[in-house]
Amino acid sequence: MASMAKDIDVKKFYDAIVNFQNSEECQDFYYQVMDMTTGRKNKSGSDETVRDRILKAYAVLFCEDANLEPGEKAGPQEVADTADRLYIGNAGYDPEHWYRMKYHFPVIDDDNYDRFAALVLSDMNSGPLHDAAINDGDTLVVGEADPLHMTAKERKNQKVKGVNLPSGGEQ
Repeated sequence: MASMAKDIDVKKFYDAIVNFQNSEECQDFYYQVMDMTTGRKNKSGSDETVRDRILKAYAVLFCEDANLEPGEKAGPQEVADTADRLYIGNAGYDPEHWYRMKYHFPVIDDDNYDRFAALVLSDMNSGPLHDAAINDGDTLVVGEADPLHMTAKERKNQKVKGVNLPSGGEQ
């Protein structure tokens, strides 16, 4: 009998993603969760999995300029294109504030794009980013493309927007 997505321990899922490279147990748990069904259907009629749901949510929250239709999933290119635009708290020059750099995703490709999207969303629901938003007011910010090659003036004048999810880890 397969578990349903509503039974996921989101904190354990976040921890499994963060420790994915160091633990076979974390990898197994990650894949088990990603393959769980949500009880919903995709447009194609297939059962929606947690992976599908995460990629749809990521597309809505972060892929504004990818021209994806509602309910369409972010793919490797959309995730890679937005990964360098995500900041924690502010869009300053400190590499610890660049989300992708903080979590050591040097390359985002077919093998890990869904894991990066899952990390971002699970962090917003139950990780340090969630805690920082509640305690410190820090949020995930979407900046302009290619922050690593911006001048100080461009970084200072860029347009940013905060992204919030419903409180209480609602799905």
